[in-house]
Amino acid sequence: MDNYQIADCFSLLSKLMDIHGENSFKSKSYSTAAFSIEKLPPLSEIPFEKIASLKGIGSSASQKIIELLQTGKLSSLEDIISKTPEGIIEMLQIKGIGPKKIHTIWKEMEIETIGELLYACKENRLKLFKGFGEKTQQNVIDSIEFYFKNKGSYLYAQVEMIASEMLQYLTTIFPANKIDITGSFKRQLEIIEKLDFLIDADIHTIELNMLRNQGFELIEKNENYLEFSSIASIDVRIFSTSTERFIEDAILLSSSDDFRIAIENLKGDRHIIVKNEEDYFSSIGLLPIPPYCRENPNIIQKLSEKKTMKPVEATDIKGIIHCHSNWSDGSNTIEEMALAAKSMGMEYLVISDHSKSAFYAQGLSEEKIYAQHQYIDELNEKLAPFRIFKSIESDILNDGSLDYSDSILKQFDLIIASVHSNLKMNEEKAMNRLINAIENPYTTILGHMTGRLLLSRPGYPVNHQKIIDACAANNVAIELNAHPSRLDIDWRHIDYALEKNVLISINPDAHNINGLNDVKYGALIAQKGMLPKEKNLSSFGLNEFTNYIHQIKKDKCGN
Repeated sequence: MDNYQIADCFSLLSKLMDIHGENSFKSKSYSTAAFSIEKLPPLSEIPFEKIASLKGIGSSASQKIIELLQTGKLSSLEDIISKTPEGIIEMLQIKGIGPKKIHTIWKEMEIETIGELLYACKENRLKLFKGFGEKTQQNVIDSIEFYFKNKGSYLYAQVEMIASEMLQYLTTIFPANKIDITGSFKRQLEIIEKLDFLIDADIHTIELNMLRNQGFELIEKNENYLEFSSIASIDVRIFSTSTERFIEDAILLSSSDDFRIAIENLKGDRHIIVKNEEDYFSSIGLLPIPPYCRENPNIIQKLSEKKTMKPVEATDIKGIIHCHSNWSDGSNTIEEMALAAKSMGMEYLVISDHSKSAFYAQGLSEEKIYAQHQYIDELNEKLAPFRIFKSIESDILNDGSLDYSDSILKQFDLIIASVHSNLKMNEEKAMNRLINAIENPYTTILGHMTGRLLLSRPGYPVNHQKIIDACAANNVAIELNAHPSRLDIDWRHIDYALEKNVLISINPDAHNINGLNDVKYGALIAQKGMLPKEKNLSSFGLNEFTNYIHQIKKDKCGN
């Protein structure tokens, strides 16, 4: 073990001690020792008994150096690592936040992963804590996004523009060829690892043309495709085909493995040469199946039974349900959010600021609720016929109860109930907590069912079918949180919700004006679950939505 490796161990030990809030004198001494060790002669060549007398090295540090040289390990470091969540250690890679700020993030904000931290920054939560300001928060966002670009997996929204620009760029490189994007991006999956393209050119031609252009480095080659690293960070895979087989290969490459096998079994050994995808599916006895449905082969039978079923589109959304204002942790005023929604062609806005238990998000006290409702009444007079509905995103407390008394809850037009705290639950605890909240007569919508953050936090374990059954029994809609980091409820469970006649509500959970546009990502992922607009609550027009929430409240609460 060389000096640099030893110094790294001391440096990490010092940082982790600060993160845990341990003795600052000791952590400082290890940091100083790390600095000294890098400048010393090779410690592996110095007799053990002389190490303690070296400049910058004391008795405690010398014992640890000897332990490292003898065993290659440091027990005190291993012990503190075992007590530290992996995501907290990973935060040390993010520029702009040192150990003491990570201590605040972990212990006061209860955040344990970089993804959770990014989400909190984008909800303006970081700047609410001592030692963090607007500039620091933005620097942390920039650093995390740069860090994620080099990890190899991306949210759909993160690569959407890259995919479009890459397609245009390939068109300039291959102006005479057919080009299409395929793979997981074409299927609108929530997580993308590579961008796949199909070109009607031979492998050799593709390779020559690509390597003539800066920004691409060949990393894999076989008879079917070439894979390149790119200046956009995400890897690009280009498949080769002929003009005659372009449609067939475009369909097969934009299908999951299971779906592709089902299609190939239907077509047999023949190659199908057609001019469009509709003719291809017709030739094997099927109605056209859009790329977003090419996951589970069971969809083939379902589509044949529901020939007129058309999934929701972003343009079908008539109102913004679930957004936050600067009354809690949003960036914009309620009026600014309303005017932005109105400019999008929306008919209404549901303001759902955080409830009082969400102290980290400046949750609303009872006094603030009263003041906000008065303000909304004034805005509704000013903005009519556009309407702002009074809502709250009520924290689901540990026992499943909501955050206010019934006398406060009944003052809202509707309630979105969500879990935000104590997320490390087993399934039994999570289910009891959620079902108790669902059974509360004031709950209108169950917010982000599992609390997941894609690429960052898996969410607490739930039995989706039992949750959906409870929502069906209690007339509670289920949110499809459209934030690209959530997309929760998972689209794979929408089909069961539809079977149980449970409404889904595509909601942006927006914390600023730009976040309102996230409804698009909710619609894209909802298409994979074949959610029709009639079963999406935010597709209800103003009158239909107003009647719906009044009737629900009357049926469940009697008021």
